[in-house]
Amino acid sequence: MLEFAWVVLLIIVPLLGGILCFLCPARCQWLGILTAIATLACVVGLGWQLSHLETVRYPMGGWGAPLGIDLFADGLSLTMLITSALTGLGISVYASGYFGADRAGHFWPLWLMLWGALNALFLSADIFNLYVTLELLGLAAVALVALAGGAQALTSAMRYLLVGLLSSLLYLLGVALLYHGIGTLDLALLAQRIVPSPPVWVALGLIGAALLIKSALFPLHFWLPPAHANAPTPVSALLSALVVKASFYILLRLWWALLPATTVPLAQLLGGLGGIAVLWGGVLALRQTRLKLLIAYSTVSQLGYLFLAFPLGIGLAWKGAVYMVMSHAMAKAALFMAAGNIMAAAGHDRIAEFDPITQKLPLTMTAFTLAGVSIMGLPPSGGFIAKWLLLQASVQSGQWWWALILLLGGFLAAAYLFRVIGCVFTQAPPSASLTQVSPRMTWPPLIMALLAVLLGLWVAPPLTMMELGSPLSAGGGG
Repeated sequence: MLEFAWVVLLIIVPLLGGILCFLCPARCQWLGILTAIATLACVVGLGWQLSHLETVRYPMGGWGAPLGIDLFADGLSLTMLITSALTGLGISVYASGYFGADRAGHFWPLWLMLWGALNALFLSADIFNLYVTLELLGLAAVALVALAGGAQALTSAMRYLLVGLLSSLLYLLGVALLYHGIGTLDLALLAQRIVPSPPVWVALGLIGAALLIKSALFPLHFWLPPAHANAPTPVSALLSALVVKASFYILLRLWWALLPATTVPLAQLLGGLGGIAVLWGGVLALRQTRLKLLIAYSTVSQLGYLFLAFPLGIGLAWKGAVYMVMSHAMAKAALFMAAGNIMAAAGHDRIAEFDPITQKLPLTMTAFTLAGVSIMGLPPSGGFIAKWLLLQASVQSGQWWWALILLLGGFLAAAYLFRVIGCVFTQAPPSASLTQVSPRMTWPPLIMALLAVLLGLWVAPPLTMMELGSPLSAGGGG
């Protein structure tokens, strides 16, 4: 049982589910949910395997590196896979109530193909294979954004496509330079053979620029808010919760494996851009009049926290960043789904007109509030634990200015989220003309928000899981 290829199943199951949904559109809702449950079961199986082996390396087709392609899993991979499995299951249940029969046949194949690409990315140990999975991820995401129809959605999807193609081209050029100079694409072999030189620095610079564009780090975030705000609600949730984390995951892997310890100026630059993103995204979120745009700019702000780990560069900081990935994924999915419920009930998401609406949606507003607790970083929530770890790292490293960014970002998050939460406590008479929201759309955001809060109460197992065979167990990478 310890030799079972769970890593292969994690890629095959979503892809097979997507094909079945394409072939049987009339049954795609239930096929999609069953695929989500099966994928979660495969992640549990891989977790059990890693608890005994710590790392798993599987040679595809029996041909390992350097001739073939290896799949690799450790604690960091498992953390990302569990996050995507839990969030993906919640989004799948929500989507089964959100989409009618006309659009469900388009959504489910694309979503499950995207999920398969995402799992393959988290399990890839080859930088070209990472490129392939990034391309599949981006193309599926563009099609999902366009699923909303209308001029705004199509414009946002086209902008997303062009930005994705540019970043993919930069990444591929970097991979070609590395392969020409070193002769291998396997990440572990690259780490052994790489020698700092101008071609290597150019290659890593191209790859890094591509990943920063895909991560929507300031000032390269211009494409993200329109795409997330104009997409259908389940698509907005999965883009913000999962897709933008993929490029950060790759950047983290490459940073640990390929960059020497002399990259302090680069680490400070990434931290500085992350700090500006935290503040600038928070200010722009505060100025929005539409709820989905507010949450989209909040994503720009929250992604900035992840890059504060680079200048801090110790185990606490890396764990804080990965914990932020987990808590943000669940909380942001809950926020977007709650916003979708408000739009479904009222027909709009204009914040100024929420006073008579939100009082009639108690479960939805409870989910929004609980998710907001994690986004603000209040105890007891996963967001609080993530920020606390980053705060500790900034104090231990003597870089107090990052602690100031953490505190200011929390205050900004409280300011823009309370614009919505405060509507529940007004004296406006409740609106009588609200559309009923399906229970399949009401409960998933509440459960995802509760999971984001529970991450603050159940801390030791996730932190222990991150250390399985990972550089995190040695005090940090780089």
